[in-house]
Amino acid sequence: MDAERGAGLRALEQGNPARAVQHLSVVTSTSPGDTTAWVALAMAHKALGNLPETHRATDGALASDPRNFVALIMKADCLVAENRRRLASTYYGVAVSAGEGNASLPPALAPLLDRARQSRDAINAGIFEHLRGSLANKGYEPARASARFSTSLDMLAGRKQPYFQQPRAYFFPGLPQVEFFSRSDFPWLAAVEAATDAIRKDCEQIVATGGSGTFVPYMQRPEEGPFNPDAQLIDSTDWTACFLWKDGQPVTAHAEACRGTLAALEQVPLFRIPGRSPSILFSRLRPGSHIRPHTGFLNTRLICHLPVIVPEGCALRVGNEVRPWVVGEALVFDDSIEHEAWNRGTSDRIVLIFDIWRPDLTAEERHLVTELLAALDTFEKDSRLQWTQ
Repeated sequence: MDAERGAGLRALEQGNPARAVQHLSVVTSTSPGDTTAWVALAMAHKALGNLPETHRATDGALASDPRNFVALIMKADCLVAENRRRLASTYYGVAVSAGEGNASLPPALAPLLDRARQSRDAINAGIFEHLRGSLANKGYEPARASARFSTSLDMLAGRKQPYFQQPRAYFFPGLPQVEFFSRSDFPWLAAVEAATDAIRKDCEQIVATGGSGTFVPYMQRPEEGPFNPDAQLIDSTDWTACFLWKDGQPVTAHAEACRGTLAALEQVPLFRIPGRSPSILFSRLRPGSHIRPHTGFLNTRLICHLPVIVPEGCALRVGNEVRPWVVGEALVFDDSIEHEAWNRGTSDRIVLIFDIWRPDLTAEERHLVTELLAALDTFEKDSRLQWTQ
């Protein structure tokens, strides 16, 4: 069979697809697991303009290797020729995943990967426009319709992807997957925003009078435990924090200097875990800095940002949604969903950050989560286990 395969491949290279079909058909009939022969046979039939046989040959290739990059694209091309574009989009999508996930993909195949990506996106865009047009005829208006439905439409068309809670330490099941929360969920939020001027004065004073230790790197090398050398902005002054409360305790000097800020948070349902939280801080991001995509430790809390000092070009992405920081307009989001932030402006961005309980946890659940997380810190203290020889 090696001789037949070689003869078929040479005929294909020499521009003789009919002879290639003769040789390669012998190979595929006797060795149905020969993916290379099937792909070459599909190419030969395609060159001859024989769509049904091209289809059959790509099916043969994918039967032996379902992730074969070239066969997937040829299969998709056949489906496009048959005006079966929805199914073709699926094959193009799998081909793109296979190509992007193959570190050893030959450079010569890069244009083919680009074409598959463009073909997938073009079909999905066509699907999206078709759906929007059909829905518009039924009364759908994006500006007035359910935001969740509009997002589902974007996901169906491949314009957005689903993001889920992925906390790094503790996952509480059954909580809604919400990126940014509605203001109506937090009746105390307006009072906090109304105190923006007083909070900004506290911030400006502590920036002006604080020493070098006032703002410290937000991400610091741990004193104990494993260290990830690839951690973003570790020990960097590009992203720093001035803590008013840290690890569930006030940082006395900073708290006393920012009494107006703390007074504004008195009615806030802060996330209180003995020895752990709340955290209340001014977060400073230098111009040109980028906090890369990451997730937080827990999904039982939410993070609140009150923008205090914000130049142009600053924004926060949580999941699919990007929102600019606007001074005095708070954002509440689930940091267990992938998020990132950037400052593309020319001066520092400073926001007040504090964490709160999720409003959808019951009083009992809050109590149990509190006791669970507090108990983690008492494990070694209370343990009576002894080393044995």
